[in-house]
Amino acid sequence: MTSRLPAAVLWDMDGTLVDTEPLWMAAETILVGAHGGEWSHEKSLQLVGLGLMDAARIFQAEGVRMDAAAIVDRLTDDVLAGLARDGVPFRPGARDLLASLRQAGVKMALVTMSMRRMARSIVDLIDIDAFDLVIAGDDVARPKPYPDPYLAACDALGVRPEDAVAIEDSPNGLRSAVASGAVSIGVPNLVSLEGVGAHALWPTLAGRTHADIAAVFGTHRPGADGGAR
Repeated sequence: MTSRLPAAVLWDMDGTLVDTEPLWMAAETILVGAHGGEWSHEKSLQLVGLGLMDAARIFQAEGVRMDAAAIVDRLTDDVLAGLARDGVPFRPGARDLLASLRQAGVKMALVTMSMRRMARSIVDLIDIDAFDLVIAGDDVARPKPYPDPYLAACDALGVRPEDAVAIEDSPNGLRSAVASGAVSIGVPNLVSLEGVGAHALWPTLAGRTHADIAAVFGTHRPGADGGAR
C-alpha cells in the first residue's frame, strides 16, 4: 500500500537546505576579531539553529560593541556577499528532493531563523519555483526552539501541523518542529541530533524522494499504526 503524502513539507534553511554554516562561521570570526576578541569553531557550533537576536547577545558578551540589530545586519550582509560570490551551496540531495516534492504537488515552506531578506535571496537563487511561503526570523516573536515558526508556517499554508513534515539539521530547530506537532525528520550536519526527538534520522538527503517523505509521514503521523518514537 502506498503511503500518502503530507499536506506540506517545511524546510529549515541553513545547514538543511543549503550549506551556509561555513559562511556564518567565517562572518562570526571576522566580527569578533574586529572587536579584539577570539572566536572558535566550538563556539560557532553552539549557535547552530539559534535565533539571530539571541546569537547577537552572545557576541555582545564576547566584546562586540554593537547593538543587536546591527550585529544581525552585519552578519547577514557578510553571508549574502559570500552567496553572491559562490552561488547557492545546496546540501547533498536537497535540490532533487525539492524538485520531487514539487512535482508531486506538495506545498512547501521555508522556515528559517535567518532574516527575511536573506531567505528571499536564497529562494530567488534557486532555479525552481520551490516554496509557497517563507517564514523568517523577523516574522515571529519567539524563535526556534519555540514552535512558533512552524506553527506560523502551517497557519499560513492552511494545514494542520500534524499533517506536515518538517526537515531540520539542528537540535534547536528539531525541538521547534517536534513541539509544533509536525512529523519531524532530522538530517544532522555539524551537530548530533541523537535524543532530540526526531521521528526519523537520515544521514543525508541524497537519494531521497517524495516517496521517502510519504513513508515517514505514513508511519509517524498521529493515528498511524507505526506510532512515533
